[in-house]
Amino acid sequence: MNRFYTTICILVMLVAAGALLTKAGVYGYTLLVFIPIALGAVAAWLAGTQTGWKAAGWGALGPSIPCLALLLIGWEGLYCIAMALPLIAPLGVLGGLLYHFVRKVRLRRATSVMLAVLPLGTFGYDVTARPPLFTVTTGIEIAAPPERVWPHIVSYAEMSEPPDWLFRNGIGYPQRVRMQGSGTTGTRYCDFSTGTFIEPIEVWDAPNLLRFRVATSPIPLRELSFYQHVEPKHLHGYFISKEGEFRLTRLPNGHTWVDGTSWYQHGMWPAQYWRLWTDAIAHRIHRRVLDHIRALAESRQ
Repeated sequence: MNRFYTTICILVMLVAAGALLTKAGVYGYTLLVFIPIALGAVAAWLAGTQTGWKAAGWGALGPSIPCLALLLIGWEGLYCIAMALPLIAPLGVLGGLLYHFVRKVRLRRATSVMLAVLPLGTFGYDVTARPPLFTVTTGIEIAAPPERVWPHIVSYAEMSEPPDWLFRNGIGYPQRVRMQGSGTTGTRYCDFSTGTFIEPIEVWDAPNLLRFRVATSPIPLRELSFYQHVEPKHLHGYFISKEGEFRLTRLPNGHTWVDGTSWYQHGMWPAQYWRLWTDAIAHRIHRRVLDHIRALAESRQ
């Protein structure tokens, strides 16, 4: 019975720590790696698993149930839970398996102390680490010369509503671009479904290169939820668009190859995992813009 109450206390402390980190907006290794592994191990311990398969199953449930609970109580939305589960569920499995393989091994005091102080180390990293800068480039061939493509790079009118399911259900997507001024004294305004990007021009080399920095940007998405309004902290200041450019290359056949590139940061860890999602979304946004530019440029033939 003491073992049962001890396990429950540990589970409660881990879940409470995760909730506090979520509310504080510290989306790092402590919240997204250490706690899922620990929850998986404790869940397998509570269940008293005797086989590796059962330890793995209970380990997966350990972090997954609290994660889904965040969706039910309105702290998180469906998109973020769907992106988090492929990370935390396998880590819970790892925790369950670690418990299974070491449950009969007496840990030395030094090892126990190391495990106890590990979250202090991960938390210290989480609050001091600088987000890396990522680059995403998407290219397209347009059956028109650069001189005809350039005006549609600079600005374009209202785009049609996207058929893409993700865009129609909350992920921010471009709708139009307005230009105020021209050259390096101009500013580009890119209207998204979630707000407006303000983009002062840095390089204006018509019809070859347009580069701009991003002065301000809106939230990246509107969460899907059972509740009317869910806006967790990671929607503000975690996905940061830094710069963008369009590079036009004249092809031998008279067509134009256009590369659209975005530079961005995000403050969630492990960064390489979350990049899988953010890169994929950035490519979809690029493709929508480039397809629209191609349609406009080719329609003038």
